[in-house]
Amino acid sequence: METRAPFVLIGAFVLAAIAAVFGFVYWLHNTGGLGPRTSYHVQFEGSVPGLLVGAAVLFNGIRVGEVTDLGLAPDHPRRVNATIAVTSTTPVRADTKVGLEFQGLTGVPVIALEGGQQPGASGAVPTLIAEAGAGQSMTQAARDALRRVDAVLADNAEPLKTTIANLQVFSEGLARNTSKLDGIITGLERMTGGGGSAAKVTYDLRAARTFPGMSGKILKGELVVPEPTAVAMLETQRFLFSPANEAPEFANVMWADSIPKLLQARLLESFENYDIAHAPLRSMDGVQADYQLLIDVRRFQITTDPEPVADIGLSARILDKDGKVVASRLFQETEKFDKIEPPAAATAFNDAFVRIIRGMVAWTVDAL
Repeated sequence: METRAPFVLIGAFVLAAIAAVFGFVYWLHNTGGLGPRTSYHVQFEGSVPGLLVGAAVLFNGIRVGEVTDLGLAPDHPRRVNATIAVTSTTPVRADTKVGLEFQGLTGVPVIALEGGQQPGASGAVPTLIAEAGAGQSMTQAARDALRRVDAVLADNAEPLKTTIANLQVFSEGLARNTSKLDGIITGLERMTGGGGSAAKVTYDLRAARTFPGMSGKILKGELVVPEPTAVAMLETQRFLFSPANEAPEFANVMWADSIPKLLQARLLESFENYDIAHAPLRSMDGVQADYQLLIDVRRFQITTDPEPVADIGLSARILDKDGKVVASRLFQETEKFDKIEPPAAATAFNDAFVRIIRGMVAWTVDAL
């Protein structure tokens, strides 16, 4: 009996410890120190990644219970059914919002309850419907958004290509017509008085008035001088520089018209000053011309290296009524000036232009 007594005591102690552990687990599982529980069914439409039995249930951010059961709906492959047990004092309503949140750095999922006003029905265990997409993590939501964006792009690939092509054409058109846009904007500023407080200073070209050594010669036939052609850069009223740079002194300085129009006007005036009776016309509208004097503007710029120079280059061709070239010639003149200032530059351009026009009038008279 003495030998058996210790074993009986030890066995009794072990059984008592086991019973205590089971009792503690039962207490923790059923009450968890939170008091009496009420169970609710929760339906999720879609996956609930990482959600496990025992996961916490929060109401307005406060833990009120845990997940007691979790399983798939046999009749609905996408649906997940869960049972939660929360303290009986938790104000769960029929319209309480249900969602799935991910807490901590590791993203532990918990069921989150929030709000609600309608009282639940008595009797059967209420069923709460989770919000659509409640089981999505931020990563999944981002993936779904990217999939939708990719689908939209795939469905609209051709319209997008067309739009990009149109934008490219539009930008190329703007690049080609930058100087014309400058002229338009400048004209609008002049009409509206906008564009800054500084007044624009306008310079004009001087037509040739005398023609030494050409007395007695007249223009033969009906001559027309259309507007000279030029690259887009020269279709401007600005003073151009080579190499291209910004000259603050010329910021508010401009020619009286775009360079091709101004050259045409002063060329016609020079021909009138030479022989008003046989002066050429501006265009061929309603006129059967015998000849055309076609001008192409090659250069009309200020060259700054090594010293400031007004540089003008014009290509001229005379065509008969059949379009045959009668004569052609390249006219080039430069004129130096001391300081890069608008008045000095305008004077140099005028001197070089008058020499070119005198030579062009003499050449035209001899060619006809």
